[in-house]
Amino acid sequence: MSAGNGQAQKDAACQSGAAVFLSNPLMSDVESDWSPVHDAAFNGRILTLRKLLAQGACVNLNTLDKVSPLHGACMQGHTACAQFLMENGANVNGSSVDGRTALTQACARGHVTCVSLLLQHGADPRGAGPAGSPIHSAAAEGQPQCIEPLVRRGADVDQHIDTLGSPLQVACSNQRLGAVKKLLQLGASVNRSVCGDAPLHIAARLSSPELLTVLLDHGADRSLLNPEGKTPLQLAAPGSWAETLLRQAGGVAPLVQLCRIHIRNTVGRQRLGGIRDLHLPAELIQYLLFQSDLRGETLH
Repeated sequence: MSAGNGQAQKDAACQSGAAVFLSNPLMSDVESDWSPVHDAAFNGRILTLRKLLAQGACVNLNTLDKVSPLHGACMQGHTACAQFLMENGANVNGSSVDGRTALTQACARGHVTCVSLLLQHGADPRGAGPAGSPIHSAAAEGQPQCIEPLVRRGADVDQHIDTLGSPLQVACSNQRLGAVKKLLQLGASVNRSVCGDAPLHIAARLSSPELLTVLLDHGADRSLLNPEGKTPLQLAAPGSWAETLLRQAGGVAPLVQLCRIHIRNTVGRQRLGGIRDLHLPAELIQYLLFQSDLRGETLH
């Protein structure tokens, strides 16, 4: 292949976002596919990045694992580098060999500014596949600040993945209380379980009274049976606070709590944000949105 033809193919690949590989045989196998462009993006060296692209470096240069410079910038939260890369044609939805996009990386690390930038530039809030679901990554790593922009852009708050379950199940399994609260505030189904344990079963197995309290406040059904035919109470450690809490929750929930759950269910998940526009006292609106209790104290 002539040098001219090789350069033309490289330029076409850069413009289309196709994978382009760089390998240095003098380096180790681990490092042989890590380029100066990746290094600049990963370390937030915007001036170096500008210089490299001006000299003809490919913005969509991939490692052998299909990690792009944009992946590296978003993994580290370098928004200036991410913005520059996208403005110069970076493939915003390119995925690594394990299905992780730049958006997945940003969500896992809690870089909410990068998340917003990526979504503004057309990043798919659903990710590139089950292994790279941004909302599941945010839930697993306890990054509630990244969950809301995903849902606003169309991510399914109840998205089911066979190997993981729903984002709420993932958040419960990893004991990410903040993520659990955010998912429930955004309308995640507290009793939904396509397979395996429901969120309340998971919290009971973990003997986590904090998780149990939040789930019960949002209407979790303590009588649900898991695939083993057991209730959450039967899964709680004997003598634990979790067992005590589940036993105490056996009666009828307070009327105000039942009303809140009924109103939210009637409004529907897609319209929960509209509660803010209702002609109701601010304290009541915050209560309906699970942002405060009836005494006006903020819920964290």
